[in-house]
Amino acid sequence: MDYTDDKWDEECSTIGDKGEIGFIDFKDDISVCSYSPIEEGPVVISVPFRFVEGQPQSIPVAEIAADSVTINNTTDDPVNLWSVTIFASNPENSFKLSLMKPPTANETSRDYVDFFSLEDRMLQPGEILTIWVSCKPEQIGLHTSVVYFDVESERIERVVFLMADDKISQSLASAKRYSRGRKKNQVVVDRAFVTGVRPAKSTDRVFRNRLPRYDIPKDIRELLESKQIPEAVEEGLTQENYPSFFKNLIIMEELQLEEDMRSHHMECVTMRKRGNRFLSLVVPGLAERRPSLVQGDYIFAKLASEFGNDTAKSYQGYIHRVEADEVYLRFDPEFHFSHTDGNLYNVQFTYNRISMRRLYQAIEATYELETEFLFPSESFNRRLIETTPLVPISCNLNPEQMYSIKMILGCKGAPPYVIHGPPGTGKTMTLVEAILQVYTTRKDARILVCAPSNSAADHILEKFLSEKAVHIQENEIFRLNARSRPYEDITPNIIRFCFFDELIFKSPPLGALLLYRIIISTYMSASLLYAEGVKRGHFSHIFLDEAGQASEPETMVPISKLCKRNTVVVLAGDPLQLGPVIYSKEAETYGLGKSYLERLFESGFYHDGDENYVTKLVRNYRCHPEILYLPSTLFYNGELIACKDDVSSFVDEANLLPNKNFPLLFFGIQGCDEREGNNPSWFNRIEASKVTEIIRRLTASGNLKEEDIGVITPYKQQVLKLNKALESLDMTGIKVGSVEQFQGQERQVIIVSTVRSTIKHDEFDRTYCLGFLSNPRRFNVAITRAISLLVIIGNPHIISKDTFWNKLLWRCADNNSYQGCGLPDRQEFEDEDPTQDCLNGVEGNPLPSQGVEWSQEPWQEEYPKPVTDEAEWSDGWK
Repeated sequence: MDYTDDKWDEECSTIGDKGEIGFIDFKDDISVCSYSPIEEGPVVISVPFRFVEGQPQSIPVAEIAADSVTINNTTDDPVNLWSVTIFASNPENSFKLSLMKPPTANETSRDYVDFFSLEDRMLQPGEILTIWVSCKPEQIGLHTSVVYFDVESERIERVVFLMADDKISQSLASAKRYSRGRKKNQVVVDRAFVTGVRPAKSTDRVFRNRLPRYDIPKDIRELLESKQIPEAVEEGLTQENYPSFFKNLIIMEELQLEEDMRSHHMECVTMRKRGNRFLSLVVPGLAERRPSLVQGDYIFAKLASEFGNDTAKSYQGYIHRVEADEVYLRFDPEFHFSHTDGNLYNVQFTYNRISMRRLYQAIEATYELETEFLFPSESFNRRLIETTPLVPISCNLNPEQMYSIKMILGCKGAPPYVIHGPPGTGKTMTLVEAILQVYTTRKDARILVCAPSNSAADHILEKFLSEKAVHIQENEIFRLNARSRPYEDITPNIIRFCFFDELIFKSPPLGALLLYRIIISTYMSASLLYAEGVKRGHFSHIFLDEAGQASEPETMVPISKLCKRNTVVVLAGDPLQLGPVIYSKEAETYGLGKSYLERLFESGFYHDGDENYVTKLVRNYRCHPEILYLPSTLFYNGELIACKDDVSSFVDEANLLPNKNFPLLFFGIQGCDEREGNNPSWFNRIEASKVTEIIRRLTASGNLKEEDIGVITPYKQQVLKLNKALESLDMTGIKVGSVEQFQGQERQVIIVSTVRSTIKHDEFDRTYCLGFLSNPRRFNVAITRAISLLVIIGNPHIISKDTFWNKLLWRCADNNSYQGCGLPDRQEFEDEDPTQDCLNGVEGNPLPSQGVEWSQEPWQEEYPKPVTDEAEWSDGWK
């Protein structure tokens, strides 16, 4: 039909059959937002709601957003436009068509009519028809529509994307467009640099056993920098090459740490005079230990104007004091004399090698360690432990815990005894009971207790102090701290068990150390005991908690210099949770990422569950049975016994769960993963807003404290965005962090924000095992932190690509506990063994570094650089 009126004939405007669309990833399918009018022929159709800097336009929730679409007949002949149709929208019916611009909230129009389909129009030569596409979102998140234009015998498609924001999500939008930071220049430092002034030593006391320098051999450095792998590493770990194997892996790790430190170098920065002796330098990120700098470290500085001048001097400046984000430095007097506060400098940070030197020392000492410690399977004699009746100090021990303690008390020495089990099964509690049993029944016992972090070591001490049935003499227990640990880091209840002078932690004299019956430290700080002169065999028992989180060289620090054959070594941990944080991908791949605990399970005695070597704890006291079901099925052969079945009242009061008997909720939301500035970390502001909404609902009744809620998310920038949102709501008591920061912890409620909403970026994460996906250990830890309620917020179309998260998604959906955007088609994965995936890597590849976030794009040649987590700096005070 040929209409001459400018308006459509309303009798011909009908709502046709609409289709359905699922998730369309605009970053994966670039064609949906990059139409070329030249390729589409003589009728040119514009694109509504064009992207802004590669992202969908942002529109407010509950307000109408509209944009015009022009249909231009560029030919000399009339053209039939048979229809313009909203084929489908997601959410359903969220987009409309009209011939008039929709009125705003403050306007009214009696003539305005909207449709899902407009039909039958003849476009005259040169005619341009304008129609309007509008959307009134009722919820936050990505809104998508597919519009069909039927012109003559062809169909032209336009896909529309809009991001609906509320006030919270809008406040978290990118402040600055993301751009990769350029590679920083280096301060060229040679042997002729001018040395700085070291901080004065607080004591003249010299360690009995000094820590050697362990400089990296030039030939090995050159070999590794040329991307070659040392022969000792390539041939794999054997009894004969143990020291050289791990020494080379540590060198690989150290070279990576040197490289990572360069990312913190600063250009064209100023320093300020502080009195007559110091210059101060502001270091952004210092408060978060990025970089980690302590008193005694040093930097190199050079005038920025002299960069490239090989004859210009570089100056070394020692750090004398660290305050928040500022360091106080002392250089050579010549540097201070020539300095003015307007000078611009290029600054290069240096990596503190003390921790690595301790690892070299520990591995070197394994030459003197009995084979039964390193390779228990090489022992010809199977150990048989004789047990005696046990009177428990704590009345809450279960049969497995009781049995393991009996076996520990019956141990006569090597090989190590292992207590392992899933989260919440009381491994640390069992360890504490065993230590108290040794303490009370064997007056000649000397006990060393180690944990991978200061917080974990403090936690063990607090467990001792809370046990009322045993009175530990204060002069018999000592908390050993590294000199670099801040005094303010320790609570008053613990500080009385420490030794310090002028607020600086120290080790007491050897005579005092030998008198303590229990010493508690981190793995790395245990090296101070050997430095002070504590001899091999002094400790009758060495207990290592959370042993799965420490690398094997780190575990050797308290073992290799202090153990004899008759030393009882006990490890507690779970090889199916997160392992050590490793920065070198190559070193991790070749075995540095495998903990000593995990490697012991390669021995038949441990692998087969021989009760003379290992006890598995299976009773979980943390999680609601429904929260526990999936990890038990996937990781622990369904052996876990749920011992907690009460439902907290706040869950009902929040009216959050569609199924009151199922305390898991998956809220599907299609957001947008973004970056800003030169920060490579990702965030998803839509998910962040949803997190705050759920928290407000949970806390509205007043029966749930902020401290009872934890938010887990895999990216540092999402952590910062969530903290900003919660701070604006005056909810600063809620901990937000990565999986690594929550390992070993629990909360009544755990909310997980998965962040990823793009297939392309998800594939990059999958390749390098970042984020949550394709990392069974990270999945296992994330979903076992919750006591009473677990809430997952994420894009189900991305989550479902992973076999583990897919099972969680559909378990929620099958139990009527899924809300939000439309679900993807159900995917069926072949049966996999997650246990093997955890221990051997996913899809045949070794598991990459844990707790890292890599900053480069997938098309770059080098592997991305890790950004550290609490797992790195919580024991930066080692």
